[in-house]
Amino acid sequence: MRKPELLVPASSLEVLKVAVIFGADAVYIGGEVFGLRAKAKNFSMEDMKEGVEFAHEHGVKVYVTANILAHNQDLEGVRAYFAELKEIGPDALIISDPGVYRIAMEVCPEIERHISTQANNTNYGTYQFWYEQGAKRVVTARELSLAEIKEIREHIPEEMEIETFVHGAMCISYSGRCLLSNYFTGRDANQGACTHPCRWKYAVVEESRPGEYLPVYENERGTYIFNSKDLCMIEHIPDLLDAGIDSYKIEGRMKTALYVATVARTYRKAIDDYLESPKKYEENMEWYRDQISNCTYRQFTTGFFYGKPDHESQIYDSNTYVKEYTYLGIVGEKNEKSRYAIEQRNKFSVGEEIEVMKPDGENVRVTVKGIWDDEGNQMESAPHPKQKLWIDLGVELDRFDILRRKEME
Repeated sequence: MRKPELLVPASSLEVLKVAVIFGADAVYIGGEVFGLRAKAKNFSMEDMKEGVEFAHEHGVKVYVTANILAHNQDLEGVRAYFAELKEIGPDALIISDPGVYRIAMEVCPEIERHISTQANNTNYGTYQFWYEQGAKRVVTARELSLAEIKEIREHIPEEMEIETFVHGAMCISYSGRCLLSNYFTGRDANQGACTHPCRWKYAVVEESRPGEYLPVYENERGTYIFNSKDLCMIEHIPDLLDAGIDSYKIEGRMKTALYVATVARTYRKAIDDYLESPKKYEENMEWYRDQISNCTYRQFTTGFFYGKPDHESQIYDSNTYVKEYTYLGIVGEKNEKSRYAIEQRNKFSVGEEIEVMKPDGENVRVTVKGIWDDEGNQMESAPHPKQKLWIDLGVELDRFDILRRKEME
């Protein structure tokens, strides 16, 4: 049995550190150019350098996405970008374009090359091709079943790695190569600027009645006809292991630290529990289910893993997330008054009951005893996003603990 890697996304240096502390074996990030999340905060070169150093100090790998489908004008910039990355030393580059791949081979051959899901990797012949080109790993297309992935494993060299998305948002287009955003708004999904038109509400206009919008119905369920549920394989770790997948990839390079911490911690425990004892994994199943629902999601599906999805994988009545917890902030350093620093994300108040989320799986309910601003002035609440505050929760905290509040039913 191959011991799987838990691969977690990070939108910023802060989130990278949370991913590392909450259980990731590897983290994937994007720089400010040539990745498929142009709207994400992404990493400056300085942040990337610090992030790689932090991860490596904790025995965690960092992969950098450079998976756009490049145009002529991109290539010289790619070459310069890879030269900079060579100095920083990430563990791998995630690439989809053969032209970009060749530049990586020339400029920084010592950095592993992984082939993005964006390259439509659906068969073992494709894997064999990329192996011959020197790729260490290929990410499966999201349209593959576990049976197909297992067959790929049987036809490729033992040392070649398979990476597969196991959790997060699904794209309605083939392996993410959607043209709707470009058509509607001029923002190209394959250049990282998708506007997610699959989440929009649609209507039909009949040719002879312009301006008269007719709602689109699917058996009276609603009108969000492209909107997919989120992928979740937390209940199927044994099947993922049986398929021979090397890296379990979490989607979400635009997600909050709360989301990343929640998903990383839950999959970390599920994987470790199963490897320790399948019985322990089964006994803790309710905990996994409960914890994975503690972050925003769009209801869950197993995607294509057990065959072609039916209409139950779609959400027809809404495009909104389920949200059970609100993210309040990350615990920072402790001062001489035994107060802890926090850069606040959402409002909370003195006297309010909140939760401290620990990397080991513990959730500690606490009452906010006091809040102070950076000048030491006492405050009744923390109303301003990203304000640096000092807090007393009446308990000892650790750096990178996550603070959250459960929302009312």
